Amino acid sequence: MAQKAIREFCGKSIFSKNWEHYFSGFHYSYKSVLVTSAEELKQIAQQHGFEWLKNEPLVVKPDMLFGKRGVNNLVYFKEQTLGDLNLEKIATWIDEKSSHEVTLHSGEKGKLSHFIVEPFCAHKSDEEYYVSATVKEEDDVIYLSTQGGVDIEEGWQEKVTEIVIPIGLTESEIEHTIRSNIPNSVTKEDKERLTTFVEQFFKFYKELHFSYLEINPLVIKGSNIEILDLVAKLDDTAGFLMKNRWGDVRFPTPFGMDELSEEEKSIEEVDSKSGASLKLTVLNPLGRVWTLVAGGGASVVYADTIADYTKSIADLANYGEYSGGPTKGETRFYAETVFDLMTRYKEPHARDKILIIGGAIANFTDVAKTFTGIIEALNIYAEKLKEHNTKIYVRRGGPNYEKGLKDIKEAAEKLGLYIEVYGPKTHITDIVRMSLAH
Repeated sequence: MAQKAIREFCGKSIFSKNWEHYFSGFHYSYKSVLVTSAEELKQIAQQHGFEWLKNEPLVVKPDMLFGKRGVNNLVYFKEQTLGDLNLEKIATWIDEKSSHEVTLHSGEKGKLSHFIVEPFCAHKSDEEYYVSATVKEEDDVIYLSTQGGVDIEEGWQEKVTEIVIPIGLTESEIEHTIRSNIPNSVTKEDKERLTTFVEQFFKFYKELHFSYLEINPLVIKGSNIEILDLVAKLDDTAGFLMKNRWGDVRFPTPFGMDELSEEEKSIEEVDSKSGASLKLTVLNPLGRVWTLVAGGGASVVYADTIADYTKSIADLANYGEYSGGPTKGETRFYAETVFDLMTRYKEPHARDKILIIGGAIANFTDVAKTFTGIIEALNIYAEKLKEHNTKIYVRRGGPNYEKGLKDIKEAAEKLGLYIEVYGPKTHITDIVRMSLAH
């Protein structure tokens, strides 16, 4: 499972898109916009269906994958009158907050670029609840409290009920487990309503492949539901299954981190549409050692080993993986992207560049098939790779690995590329030592 955080706006959009299917008996008045500037907000307000932006009191806050926005003075609202909180005041606030770098209490620094704007919801504190669901070891867990809000973490053990849902329970067993653990502090008139919502919430969380889902506070007024604040993470490996249910979901870069390069974005896009896993992070475009590693665990092992042998993480140019049985075309695209990045800049100290094509022993990935994609990429970039004096070291095992190793060795030698090829009898990271010793 690859957990990736999504914006609050995207999470609420997924709720809205699937509301009728999961939350029968409840009404969610979904009104929410995501903007990057005051001008964009004003333009949206002129469109049909968004008249509420001009007619209702509003609340605005950054939507950039960090919490404690109230504590950081990054929530703007006034409930008294519409005149105190009109569209112009919201627009002015967005312009001011996006005009300079912001430092959070936690220490992260960066510029605010995305804001969520919604109607202000006046409510009483006794209408606030907290509900979340996540994975804990081998079980799913629901956390529930009748005291939602910004202070939920203070006195967590006393405020919050933990409902463990073991894997393998039937739907009726899940409902029984939830109903048996509703806090006694819930009023009699609200108990059935809250219980029903939590049951629906958990089913929604499971079937839409969330790895973490939190509403705080959740406001219940009769059959009306208000999702005031939301945190969500998705299992991005389910993206190809959930395309219609998720809609146009994006996985943004967390606040304070550099934006993804175009190459990283392109790999991320392919990954989101594939049943396989394709990941790429460019660490140093001028780096000497580049990797094409099969397997998430192997990618960590290779990165650590390269850092240990080089005594400098700066030599490691990239980090990533291709795994889960990618198609020949997906592997070729991934390899072409790495080769393109690898051959853009000369090594600063005029040393040979090193390409590590490594991995553990695959369980089901056809090594020969994925290597065919890499071979096709080598054919395209052979001359550029030779210009950078590239030395290629391969270590792989798994289904059809003998053919894969034979094919890639013959192809590279035919193209005039330096290559050394090893099978599963060679230790997984020994090619790192060999390449750097060479």
